[in-house]
Amino acid sequence: MNPRPALLLDRDGTLIEERHYLADPEGVALIPGAAAAIAEANRAGVPVVLVSNQSGIGRGYFTERDLAAVMRRLEALLAAAGARLDAAYHCPHTPEAGCTCRKPRPGLALRAAAELGLDLRRSFVVGDKEADLGLARAVGAGALLVRTGYGREVEAAGAAADAVFDDLAAAIRWALGRILHRREGAGPSGASGQ
Repeated sequence: MNPRPALLLDRDGTLIEERHYLADPEGVALIPGAAAAIAEANRAGVPVVLVSNQSGIGRGYFTERDLAAVMRRLEALLAAAGARLDAAYHCPHTPEAGCTCRKPRPGLALRAAAELGLDLRRSFVVGDKEADLGLARAVGAGALLVRTGYGREVEAAGAAADAVFDDLAAAIRWALGRILHRREGAGPSGASGQ
């Protein structure tokens, strides 16, 4: 199987509303338009992969079991809209742990690439934090910033994104256009943002 481009999405502040150290499934609220855009990617055959720092586990604020309950709720909300994640990866460590999986380090993306057959250099990382953009740079992927969550502050601080979008739906649609354009053999096209 040839490696495929994918969409690597942050969770908190990008796919769902930012809730500091979310441990309660009832607190899961999708960003408007996100599920429909993910469903478009699903229909186009582009893998959608969640990559998320969850240091609340390492800090003792919640458990892996709590995280699993939150993820089940997220997956149910997506499924109700006809959307799905192809895989989800998280780093449970604190920033001080020095692990290789905490964004912006590439561990989560490299694991996804190995397990799912992804071409990270033709993929896009979408997020609302500098760590997401750093992950994209670390693996050679496109770095897309969204203005939801912490994104406006990151943009105002001058973050080096390839493109900036109001929300995940706009970022996914833009990235899908580039991925599908390349798939047709037309080659890469430049970033313009929105």
